Amino acid sequence: MCLGIPGKVIKVFEQDGTPMASVDFDGVEQTVCIATTPEAQVGQYILVHAGFSLNVLSDIEASETLKILRDLREFNANLDEEAKVQ
Repeated sequence: MCLGIPGKVIKVFEQDGTPMASVDFDGVEQTVCIATTPEAQVGQYILVHAGFSLNVLSDIEASETLKILRDLREFNANLDEEAKVQ
């Protein structure tokens, strides 16, 4: 099983002949290989695992996934707070 994280493409370029992209992950910019999704364009969301794009996401898919990840982060933070109180 792998965990793919959605990120927004902010720049597309080639590096040594390989299609690459600068991708924004909630304020953190990373370079990602997009050889498997060369159709990815600036402004689109892609699903990324281990620095490689898996597929292009619709805005709705990306939004729903990002909401779930934020909810999970909040849930974990609440668990941490409850553990400190006990």
